[in-house]
Amino acid sequence: MTVTLITGANKGIGFETAKQLTELGHTVYIGARDVERGEKAAAALGARFVQLDVTDDASVSDALAAVDAAEGRLDVLVHNAGILADGVVDGPAALRAFDTNAVGIVRVTEAALPLLRKSSNPTVVTVSSSMGSFWAVTNPDRPEFAMPLALYAASKSAATMLTVQYAKSQPGIKFNALEPGTTATDMTAAFGVGRPVQDSARTVVRLATLGADGPTGTFQDELGELHW
Repeated sequence: MTVTLITGANKGIGFETAKQLTELGHTVYIGARDVERGEKAAAALGARFVQLDVTDDASVSDALAAVDAAEGRLDVLVHNAGILADGVVDGPAALRAFDTNAVGIVRVTEAALPLLRKSSNPTVVTVSSSMGSFWAVTNPDRPEFAMPLALYAASKSAATMLTVQYAKSQPGIKFNALEPGTTATDMTAAFGVGRPVQDSARTVVRLATLGADGPTGTFQDELGELHW
Protein backbone atom coordinates (compact mmCIF):
# COMPACT_ATOMS: atom_id res chain seq x y z
CA MET A 1 0.00 0.00 0.00
CA THR A 2 1.43 3.36 -1.05
CA VAL A 3 1.44 5.89 1.79
CA THR A 4 0.75 9.45 0.66
CA LEU A 5 0.61 12.77 2.52
CA ILE A 6 -1.00 15.81 0.89
CA THR A 7 -0.79 19.25 2.46
CA GLY A 8 -3.76 21.60 2.25
CA ALA A 9 -5.96 18.71 1.18
CA ASN A 10 -9.31 19.50 2.74
CA LYS A 11 -10.55 21.27 -0.42
CA GLY A 12 -9.75 22.16 -4.02
CA ILE A 13 -7.00 20.42 -5.97
CA GLY A 14 -5.63 18.81 -2.80
CA PHE A 15 -8.95 17.18 -1.96
CA GLU A 16 -9.48 15.95 -5.51
CA THR A 17 -5.92 14.59 -5.62
CA ALA A 18 -6.61 12.75 -2.36
CA LYS A 19 -9.81 11.35 -3.87
CA GLN A 20 -8.13 10.09 -7.03
CA LEU A 21 -5.17 8.57 -5.18
CA THR A 22 -7.48 6.89 -2.66
CA GLU A 23 -9.34 5.36 -5.59
CA LEU A 24 -5.99 4.05 -6.86
CA GLY A 25 -5.47 2.28 -3.53
CA HIS A 26 -3.16 4.72 -1.74
CA THR A 27 -3.34 5.18 2.00
CA VAL A 28 -3.85 8.94 1.94
CA TYR A 29 -3.20 11.34 4.79
CA ILE A 30 -5.03 14.63 4.41
CA GLY A 31 -3.04 17.44 5.98
CA ALA A 32 -5.04 20.53 6.92
CA ARG A 33 -4.79 23.41 9.38
CA ASP A 34 -8.43 23.22 10.45
CA VAL A 35 -9.18 20.03 12.39
CA GLU A 36 -12.93 20.03 11.75
CA ARG A 37 -12.62 20.58 8.02
CA GLY A 38 -9.74 18.15 7.71
CA GLU A 39 -11.53 15.38 9.57
CA LYS A 40 -14.67 15.94 7.51
CA ALA A 41 -12.69 15.73 4.25
CA ALA A 42 -10.87 12.58 5.34
CA ALA A 43 -14.13 10.92 6.40
CA ALA A 44 -15.70 11.73 3.03
CA LEU A 45 -12.89 9.93 1.21
CA GLY A 46 -12.07 7.12 3.58
CA ALA A 47 -8.69 8.78 4.07
CA ARG A 48 -6.81 9.69 7.25
CA PHE A 49 -6.31 13.12 8.78
CA VAL A 50 -3.32 14.85 10.33
CA GLN A 51 -3.41 18.42 11.57
CA LEU A 52 -0.74 20.19 9.56
CA ASP A 53 -0.03 23.89 9.28
CA VAL A 54 2.91 24.35 6.90
CA THR A 55 3.81 27.66 8.59
CA ASP A 56 4.23 26.05 12.02
CA ASP A 57 7.32 23.94 12.79
CA ALA A 58 5.71 22.07 15.67
CA SER A 59 2.62 21.26 13.63
CA VAL A 60 4.73 19.90 10.78
CA SER A 61 6.87 17.83 13.15
CA ASP A 62 3.83 16.38 14.90
CA ALA A 63 2.14 15.51 11.60
CA LEU A 64 5.13 13.60 10.27
CA ALA A 65 5.59 11.88 13.63
CA ALA A 66 1.98 10.69 13.40
CA VAL A 67 2.56 9.27 9.93
CA ASP A 68 5.77 7.62 11.13
CA ALA A 69 4.03 6.02 14.12
CA ALA A 70 1.21 4.64 11.97
CA GLU A 71 3.08 3.68 8.80
CA GLY A 72 6.83 3.71 9.41
CA ARG A 73 7.49 5.33 6.04
CA LEU A 74 6.18 7.81 3.48
CA ASP A 75 6.08 6.99 -0.23
CA VAL A 76 4.55 10.14 -1.71
CA LEU A 77 4.52 13.73 -0.47
CA VAL A 78 2.38 16.31 -2.27
CA HIS A 79 3.03 19.96 -1.48
CA ASN A 80 -0.37 21.45 -2.25
CA ALA A 81 -0.93 24.04 0.51
CA GLY A 82 -0.72 27.58 -0.79
CA ILE A 83 -2.21 31.07 -0.72
CA LEU A 84 -2.89 33.53 -3.54
CA ALA A 85 -1.60 36.66 -1.73
CA ASP A 86 -3.53 38.92 -4.08
CA GLY A 87 -4.07 41.84 -1.70
CA VAL A 88 -1.78 44.65 -0.67
CA VAL A 89 1.90 44.24 -1.53
CA ASP A 90 4.00 45.02 1.51
CA GLY A 91 6.50 43.39 3.85
CA PRO A 92 4.04 41.46 6.04
CA ALA A 93 2.13 40.21 3.01
CA ALA A 94 5.36 39.09 1.36
CA LEU A 95 6.46 37.25 4.47
CA ARG A 96 3.11 35.47 4.68
CA ALA A 97 3.15 34.48 1.01
CA PHE A 98 6.68 33.11 1.12
CA ASP A 99 6.17 31.43 4.50
CA THR A 100 3.25 29.43 3.12
CA ASN A 101 4.20 28.89 -0.52
CA ALA A 102 7.96 28.41 -0.22
CA VAL A 103 9.25 28.09 3.34
CA GLY A 104 6.42 25.66 4.05
CA ILE A 105 7.87 23.37 1.39
CA VAL A 106 11.21 23.39 3.20
CA ARG A 107 9.61 22.69 6.59
CA VAL A 108 7.57 19.75 5.37
CA THR A 109 10.26 18.30 3.11
CA GLU A 110 12.93 18.36 5.79
CA ALA A 111 10.58 16.70 8.28
CA ALA A 112 9.55 14.10 5.69
CA LEU A 113 12.98 13.15 4.34
CA PRO A 114 13.71 10.44 6.95
CA LEU A 115 10.38 8.76 6.15
CA LEU A 116 10.77 9.14 2.38
CA ARG A 117 14.17 7.45 2.57
CA LYS A 118 12.42 4.35 3.95
CA SER A 119 10.31 4.04 0.78
CA SER A 120 11.23 1.87 -2.18
CA ASN A 121 9.94 4.55 -4.58
CA PRO A 122 9.93 7.94 -2.81
CA THR A 123 8.26 10.76 -4.69
CA VAL A 124 7.66 14.44 -3.93
CA VAL A 125 5.28 16.57 -6.01
CA THR A 126 5.00 20.34 -5.67
CA VAL A 127 1.89 22.10 -6.92
CA SER A 128 3.63 25.21 -8.23
CA SER A 129 2.50 27.61 -10.94
CA SER A 130 3.66 28.99 -14.26
CA MET A 131 2.97 32.37 -12.65
CA GLY A 132 6.45 31.75 -11.26
CA SER A 133 7.90 31.25 -14.74
CA PHE A 134 9.81 34.14 -16.32
CA TRP A 135 9.04 32.62 -19.70
CA ALA A 136 5.29 32.57 -19.06
CA VAL A 137 4.82 35.99 -17.44
CA THR A 138 6.79 37.73 -20.22
CA ASN A 139 4.95 35.92 -23.03
CA PRO A 140 1.93 37.90 -24.33
CA ASP A 141 0.41 34.66 -25.61
CA ARG A 142 0.22 33.22 -22.10
CA PRO A 143 -2.58 34.04 -19.63
CA GLU A 144 0.02 34.70 -16.91
CA PHE A 145 1.20 37.77 -18.85
CA ALA A 146 -1.84 39.80 -17.74
CA MET A 147 -2.12 38.62 -14.12
CA PRO A 148 -0.52 41.07 -11.64
CA LEU A 149 0.11 38.71 -8.72
CA ALA A 150 3.61 39.72 -7.65
CA LEU A 151 3.86 37.89 -4.33
CA TYR A 152 2.16 34.72 -5.54
CA ALA A 153 4.33 34.64 -8.66
CA ALA A 154 7.58 35.23 -6.79
CA SER A 155 6.80 32.64 -4.12
CA LYS A 156 5.85 30.05 -6.74
CA SER A 157 9.11 30.72 -8.56
CA ALA A 158 10.83 29.90 -5.28
CA ALA A 159 8.72 26.74 -4.96
CA THR A 160 9.84 25.50 -8.36
CA MET A 161 13.48 26.31 -7.64
CA LEU A 162 13.30 24.44 -4.35
CA THR A 163 11.99 21.44 -6.26
CA VAL A 164 14.95 21.51 -8.64
CA GLN A 165 17.47 21.96 -5.85
CA TYR A 166 16.01 19.14 -3.78
CA ALA A 167 16.12 16.89 -6.85
CA LYS A 168 19.84 17.62 -7.13
CA SER A 169 20.62 17.17 -3.44
CA GLN A 170 18.43 14.07 -2.93
CA PRO A 171 19.11 11.84 -5.96
CA GLY A 172 17.34 8.87 -4.40
CA ILE A 173 14.02 10.74 -4.29
CA LYS A 174 12.05 12.08 -7.24
CA PHE A 175 11.10 15.78 -6.95
CA ASN A 176 8.87 17.34 -9.61
CA ALA A 177 6.83 20.56 -9.75
CA LEU A 178 3.76 21.25 -11.81
CA GLU A 179 1.48 23.89 -13.25
CA PRO A 180 -1.98 22.43 -12.63
CA GLY A 181 -3.82 24.74 -15.03
CA THR A 182 -6.24 27.50 -14.13
CA THR A 183 -8.67 25.75 -11.83
CA ALA A 184 -12.01 26.72 -10.34
CA THR A 185 -11.25 26.75 -6.60
CA ASP A 186 -11.78 29.08 -3.65
CA MET A 187 -8.44 30.65 -4.55
CA THR A 188 -9.58 31.69 -8.04
CA ALA A 189 -13.22 32.45 -7.21
CA ALA A 190 -12.64 36.20 -7.39
CA PHE A 191 -11.47 35.85 -10.99
CA GLY A 192 -14.45 33.75 -12.07
CA VAL A 193 -12.26 31.44 -14.13
CA GLY A 194 -11.03 27.89 -14.07
CA ARG A 195 -11.70 24.35 -15.08
CA PRO A 196 -12.92 21.49 -12.87
CA VAL A 197 -10.51 20.33 -10.16
CA GLN A 198 -10.76 16.80 -11.53
CA ASP A 199 -8.87 17.84 -14.66
CA SER A 200 -6.10 19.64 -12.80
CA ALA A 201 -5.63 16.93 -10.19
CA ARG A 202 -4.82 14.39 -12.90
CA THR A 203 -1.42 15.98 -13.48
CA VAL A 204 -0.67 15.81 -9.75
CA VAL A 205 -1.72 12.17 -9.71
CA ARG A 206 0.41 11.37 -12.75
CA LEU A 207 3.52 12.77 -11.08
CA ALA A 208 2.61 11.15 -7.76
CA THR A 209 2.45 7.70 -9.37
CA LEU A 210 5.68 7.73 -11.37
CA GLY A 211 7.66 4.54 -11.54
CA ALA A 212 11.10 4.23 -9.98
CA ASP A 213 12.69 5.27 -13.29
CA GLY A 214 10.53 8.40 -13.62
CA PRO A 215 11.91 11.90 -14.15
CA THR A 216 13.10 14.21 -11.40
CA GLY A 217 13.85 17.91 -11.22
CA THR A 218 11.20 18.86 -13.79
CA PHE A 219 8.45 21.47 -14.06
CA GLN A 220 5.48 20.10 -15.98
CA ASP A 221 1.87 20.63 -16.95
CA GLU A 222 -0.55 18.11 -18.43
CA LEU A 223 1.27 18.22 -21.78
CA GLY A 224 4.80 17.70 -20.48
CA GLU A 225 7.76 19.82 -19.42
CA LEU A 226 7.49 23.61 -19.33
CA HIS A 227 10.03 26.39 -19.73
CA TRP A 228 10.48 28.58 -16.70
